[in-house]
Amino acid sequence: MAEFLVPDERTLQLREKWRFRGQVRPRFAIDPGEGEESVWDYPRPPVLQHDTRRVSVRVGSLVLAETSCAIRVLETASPPTFYIRESDVNVDSLEESGMSSNCEWKGIASDLALVGTSESIGWVYPKVFEEFAAIEGWYSFYPGRVECFVGQERARAQPGGYYGGWVTSEVVGPCKGDPEYAGL
Repeated sequence: MAEFLVPDERTLQLREKWRFRGQVRPRFAIDPGEGEESVWDYPRPPVLQHDTRRVSVRVGSLVLAETSCAIRVLETASPPTFYIRESDVNVDSLEESGMSSNCEWKGIASDLALVGTSESIGWVYPKVFEEFAAIEGWYSFYPGRVECFVGQERARAQPGGYYGGWVTSEVVGPCKGDPEYAGL
């Protein structure tokens, strides 16, 4: 049986502080058109959604990951983040960068860099909260630092530099990291 993280008091407080939870869009949110999704309609807590579209990640001609079995994490105010199982990742090209981060919903992430470099280009969750067991050990990448594709469309980076959301033509915002988002 896997050992999952247990939320402490600080984590529970962080989970409660968010006022938008996917039921109501803020005034400034863009209404989605046909075939589009509003980041403000995604729930909080986030949900996991299987995605069978071709997802690939590259650095030039080096393929870091390729799958038709991704998981999208949908979270209020953020574009989807795509996670790829280890068997579909070129793990020999990656190493831990020494950086880590905590998500109040998902768990503790270890940042990844290309072997021999130090810039974080992705991350993996070696420790998760039980609700996110499905992405434990799965990999995701920053579309602003490597080439990330959903089908034939290259994803753009979520604004703000820190976040890992994959902005595609199906996603409307504004999203967390946009200047219009400040002050919420």
